[in-house]
Amino acid sequence: MPPNPPVMTKSILKVLNGEALDQPPVWLMRQAGRYLPEYREVRSGAKSFIDFCLTPDKATEVTLQPIRRFNFDAAILFADILLIPMTLGRKVWFETGEGPKLDPLSADDIAGLEIGDVEAILGPVGQTVANLSVALPAETALIGFAGSPWTVATYMIEGGGSKDRWNARRMYWQYPQAMARLLDLIADATIRYLVMQARAGAEVLKLFDSWAEGLPPPMFEDMVIRPTRRIVDGLRAAGITCPVIGFPKGAGPNYIGYAERSGVTALALDHGLNTQWALDNLPERMPLQGQLDPAALRAGGEALDAEIDRIISAFRGRPHIFNLGHGITPDVPVAHVEQLVRKIRGE
Repeated sequence: MPPNPPVMTKSILKVLNGEALDQPPVWLMRQAGRYLPEYREVRSGAKSFIDFCLTPDKATEVTLQPIRRFNFDAAILFADILLIPMTLGRKVWFETGEGPKLDPLSADDIAGLEIGDVEAILGPVGQTVANLSVALPAETALIGFAGSPWTVATYMIEGGGSKDRWNARRMYWQYPQAMARLLDLIADATIRYLVMQARAGAEVLKLFDSWAEGLPPPMFEDMVIRPTRRIVDGLRAAGITCPVIGFPKGAGPNYIGYAERSGVTALALDHGLNTQWALDNLPERMPLQGQLDPAALRAGGEALDAEIDRIISAFRGRPHIFNLGHGITPDVPVAHVEQLVRKIRGE
């Protein structure tokens, strides 16, 4: 196979370098997933979801599947944001119909946490990245990722998903030192994890802060911006120069401070953020990603075409990567994704 082309020939990397393209590059969050029958076939052969993520051959295959079908401009590593708690000695499992489960973490528990051998525990993920760096088409960028510390911490404290992250929020106010220690441990483990991904071949890194919504400004600063900055600074100190996309979902006006102080290269925008507000208030040359409502993709038809047109028109002249405002849902017909790609590319 011929070597990958110079970095700036890949459209997503051009955008992340500040270039506005006439046709935005496109990829979709959760593009490797349950809406694809070939994904479901591979998944059925795994003992558990964690085993699935940590089996390089399977993770490589499902990462490649949407690239084969849709020729997206980037592939995103197939893994999960909740692998990091394993490096802190916490058990993680997934229950059918309920999602991720962990033993709830108390303030006292935090005092005893230590970072284990990240590179050994999550080494299979590094192998998946290395496999992909060879297997992907030359024009396709490879995105590595991790969960942001606040979001990972909420799952660890709550013992799983939570509508309002009540226990995590309360811990921030009641036990600030314990909470700060937890965020620092997660950030430092994440630095090592992302360094491993970058050295294995990831060209872009993304940080998912899925639970950034509804935080008052002091808490957003401490729980979202500060640990994100710690990760970005740690990557740069390790010699990793990959662009970093930050996604503080639901941050609203807090996006401004995140853009100014987190150190990320680009911002992923959720579909609930007012597009014109984003254009008026976020740095003019900062690359932006988004912002299609996943429900519009599920609906398809003329409504989908119209919303794609609106988003492309709104971001024209700005460095922009087309994506959803959250992950693709399992009930999306494959034909709707094909429609989206054709529409964006004018086919």
